Amino acid sequence: MKKEFIIIAEDNEAMRFGMTEGLRRDGYEVESFENGQSALNRFRQKPADLIITDLRMDGMDGISLLAEVKKLNELCEVMLISAYGTVDDAVKAMRLGAADFITKPFSTEELRIRVNKITNNIKEKIRLKQLEAHNEYLRDEITTEYGGIIGKSEIMKDVFRLVDQVAVENSAILIEGESGTGKELVARSIHEKSLRKNAPFIRVNCGALNDNLLESELFGHEKGSFTGAIRQKKGRFELADGGTLFLDEIGEVSQAMQVKLLRVLQEKEFERVGGDHTLSVDVRIIAATNKNLKEMIANHLFREDLYYRLSVIPFHLPALRERSEDIPLLTEHFISRLNAKRGIKRTVSKNALSVLCEYPWPGNIRELENLIERLHIISNNLLIDADIVASQIQSTEKPSFRTHANNLDSALEQYEKEMIVNALEKAKGVKTRAAKYLGLNTSTLYYKMEKFNLLEKTE
Repeated sequence: MKKEFIIIAEDNEAMRFGMTEGLRRDGYEVESFENGQSALNRFRQKPADLIITDLRMDGMDGISLLAEVKKLNELCEVMLISAYGTVDDAVKAMRLGAADFITKPFSTEELRIRVNKITNNIKEKIRLKQLEAHNEYLRDEITTEYGGIIGKSEIMKDVFRLVDQVAVENSAILIEGESGTGKELVARSIHEKSLRKNAPFIRVNCGALNDNLLESELFGHEKGSFTGAIRQKKGRFELADGGTLFLDEIGEVSQAMQVKLLRVLQEKEFERVGGDHTLSVDVRIIAATNKNLKEMIANHLFREDLYYRLSVIPFHLPALRERSEDIPLLTEHFISRLNAKRGIKRTVSKNALSVLCEYPWPGNIRELENLIERLHIISNNLLIDADIVASQIQSTEKPSFRTHANNLDSALEQYEKEMIVNALEKAKGVKTRAAKYLGLNTSTLYYKMEKFNLLEKTE
């Protein structure tokens, strides 16, 4: 694995030699120069990941070198060192983009710690830029033609083809699929591609209302028809005239309401509640359900004649587990939306995406969206990695996923333990220093050491 290339500019020969050899022992590629101009000339030939420069040198000083380097490559990190450093010098250096400012004298160990922190940040930036490039590619691949439905899997391409085929017709459509699969999005997409696209798309959740309220919502009511009816109200059928009426959760409708719905579907006419004037409407019906209506028919819970009126064109939406290759696209979509909303630029690692693709998602896209929002809020890092994803999935997962994820969980735990052990060894047992290596709070490190039975070994 390639180690970072470091250029040192220091006019004190003994210090220059000590820094160079110390960093080389840590595996870095290091070249050193006695003045800023020579260091800059070398940087132009071979850009470095990090430049360590004395603040005061003959000719080009450290601040000037910092400014020139940032003009050439703003991604290069610069650390300034000085025996005469002041607060003003440090502030000026940081404003120009310095990664660190260290005052002489300092130990080789302190230099190594600071350089290690900077190079870790460099690796993280490179990793994030790679992920951003990958995510940009994913964004370009996301299908936006179908009303916000996201997917490029073969099974979703079939869905898109069917949307195109049925949109131009006026026949009733029944969309079946599990909760959270995007049935309303499909209904809206069909409407937006239809000849009715300039007319209203009206939605009613049939499962959220009792019979009386649902009847009033669908057909409207006349003034004084019941207590509280202080004025005439148009129903959803009237509001959708010329357009599309989306009947969500149709499987929740009572048998009494099923009869009334059947009439309006057959005859295209109805009366408002409390009224005697018959109204006619031109409405396309799209219904949706997460229930097995054929099974309900067999159990005499749903009218067979209504079913066939609704399902002239049956439409099945796949569960998320049936199209797991779309999970990276969906994840990027939700992350991008949250980044814009919350002003925090987070991204998801490839390992984390693997965990997401492994999970069966009983709650489908709605569950994925909720999880991504939770991860976006609770994550302490810009990069959402596999360990936090696995921990959050396990807190709400179905038992069937636990056996599936055991190997991944144990691998993540072993990797985490090894990182802590290595950090403690590098820090010679000093826990505050080890915590800094790991980017953790000391209290968090203690918690994890206790979790892995490492406290006794370091006491």
